Amino acid sequence: MVYRDFVREKHEFDMVTVQLPDGSKQAHDSGVTALKVAEGISPRLASAAIAAEVDGKLKDITAALDDGEHNVRIITSRDAEALEVLRHTAAHVMAEAVLRLYGNRTQYTIGPALINDFQYGFYYDFDLPESVSISTDDLPKIEAEMAKIVGEKIPLERIELSPDDAKAEMKKIGQSYKIEMIGDLEKENSGLSFVSVYRQGNFIDMCRGPHLPDTGKLGKAFKLMSVAGAYWRGDENNKMLTRIYGVAFFDKKELAAHLERIEEAKKRDHRVLGRQLGLFLLDEKVGPGLPLWLPNGSIIRMELEGWLRGELLKRGYQPVHTPHIGKLDLWRTSGHYPYYEHGLFPTMNLAEGDGEDGYLLKPMNCPFHIRIYKSSQKSYRDLPVRLSEFGQVYRFEQSGELSGLTRVRGFTQDDAHIFCTPDQLEAEIESCVDLTKLCLATLGLNDYRVRIGLRDPDSTKYVGKSENWDRAENNIRHVVQKLGMNFTEEPGEAAFYGPKIDFVVKDCIGREWQLGTIQVDYNLPERFELEYTAADNTPHRPVMIHRAPLGSPERFIGILIEHFAGAFPLWLAPVQAAVLPVSEKFLAYAQGIHQALHEAGLRVELDDSPDKIGAKIRRATMQKIPYMAVVGGREEESNTVAVRHRTEGDLGAMSLEAFRDGLLAEKASRGSTPLQVNA
Repeated sequence: MVYRDFVREKHEFDMVTVQLPDGSKQAHDSGVTALKVAEGISPRLASAAIAAEVDGKLKDITAALDDGEHNVRIITSRDAEALEVLRHTAAHVMAEAVLRLYGNRTQYTIGPALINDFQYGFYYDFDLPESVSISTDDLPKIEAEMAKIVGEKIPLERIELSPDDAKAEMKKIGQSYKIEMIGDLEKENSGLSFVSVYRQGNFIDMCRGPHLPDTGKLGKAFKLMSVAGAYWRGDENNKMLTRIYGVAFFDKKELAAHLERIEEAKKRDHRVLGRQLGLFLLDEKVGPGLPLWLPNGSIIRMELEGWLRGELLKRGYQPVHTPHIGKLDLWRTSGHYPYYEHGLFPTMNLAEGDGEDGYLLKPMNCPFHIRIYKSSQKSYRDLPVRLSEFGQVYRFEQSGELSGLTRVRGFTQDDAHIFCTPDQLEAEIESCVDLTKLCLATLGLNDYRVRIGLRDPDSTKYVGKSENWDRAENNIRHVVQKLGMNFTEEPGEAAFYGPKIDFVVKDCIGREWQLGTIQVDYNLPERFELEYTAADNTPHRPVMIHRAPLGSPERFIGILIEHFAGAFPLWLAPVQAAVLPVSEKFLAYAQGIHQALHEAGLRVELDDSPDKIGAKIRRATMQKIPYMAVVGGREEESNTVAVRHRTEGDLGAMSLEAFRDGLLAEKASRGSTPLQVNA
């Protein structure tokens, strides 16, 4: 077997020209590595170098540069790309540690870096021998072995093998999953010439890389977090593997801060707060992933949806309602069915003669809105047509992927579909962006980035004509550029029918969530043969926009619970004020306060229990009620209330009218600034 080292022999030209980010150029002999380039800039940079960007692609710092001209950027721990390299290497170090501790009969499968996962930074899936099991109690032992490997400063060497040689190498070390993965690569890439593997001492893994130059660069800022089960390839028909999660940073302070954020996230877990505050219920008797909204949660949802419905009416949207089921052929025509088939509830045949395809619990609303558009003839004067619906949809998510309200099987989409002329399209996209920004700003979610999801030209999953895709992608770019928005483009993230704008929102503890989405679609109007009569009196094809500024109320509210730690702003709070009499003697006065606030349209609660006032205040505070009106003898005599805020504490005394008007003003403004009491 012949190993082909990544460092090439000298070519006949014997020359490499390197252009650096500052515009300067360097000339090197053929076969120069990125590390040598770094050494030529400064020894300090070479010592800090962990990888290199060569012509826009991330490479190992020890990678040799081909003859010719190259743009080269040396990557250090300060660069955004560095964390992925670090964590990918941490996964390999962990895998070697597991093999050292549990023997060579352990098989390893996949071990990626995780960059956008709030809690974890990497994982590896293992098929352990029957006599071996790993639990969280074993993680310190694995960490200790990882520390030994770090101390050994083992070089990570990239090697390129032919597919046959790579399979032979994996067979020799008993790694059957890797052999299967190489076979898959051959099927996906006809004419595959080589497979890259990384050698780390006695540990060899099939991997694209890049990696740190040696294990010593991993340092000491890593921690193994948890152990979980994971099916091979995510298919519950396959074998259950053992997944070990970990996280790694370049600095121990960063690791400590990350662990603190995780502890804070546990306190904010919407599943725990949902039970404590009586917001929603997940009942296995009803079915996994099918949430039941309790009264308090229903109020939050009602307020949020009611506000958004009002905004939609102002913006010219027309409300519609559609059924929960429809003929499967609708989703075959739209093209959704082949992409979602394995994530849908089974089809139903309701009666003889209803069609051989049967019926489907709707996974999305698009085909129904299309049928509504098509139900009457449209002129260019009728466009744009904006149809909106809070439509319930159903997707059969795998049980292991379900998570509270953020990943469910039955959920609502704050859905709308806009049908417009090509000339109207960019103005409609801009309006959708404005609505999404308004939704986020109203909830105080002002820290977000914009991601444009484009098609992957090499993928076959996308439908429609290439020229339609080009137009749609350019339409989106024009809008975000016109609005001066900072954005990134991500090939492969488009919907199968068109490109999209996603708003990726960061919450108050730094976690990122994908919320609002706007998708441009030239293709479904063709598949459903939609038309409008243009000014020239001939039929033309409209363009569609799919948009959902919240995404789904379930997921959005789950995120809001954690963002606010259950302490919703006044306008969303299920109970906006609690009236707390000091004792039974003042109950009649408290009842009058309660009635006056209730009649003013505020959601108010009276605590008439015999408990002491301290217990009543603690209870209202634990329930995250924004305001408390404490009443006793002094307040009854002066016809006032002693006001407390759930976080600000005692705000002093004020008249009932001032308290009521202040609450109504804060509610109307949808603000979160506590009432002010005049001195």
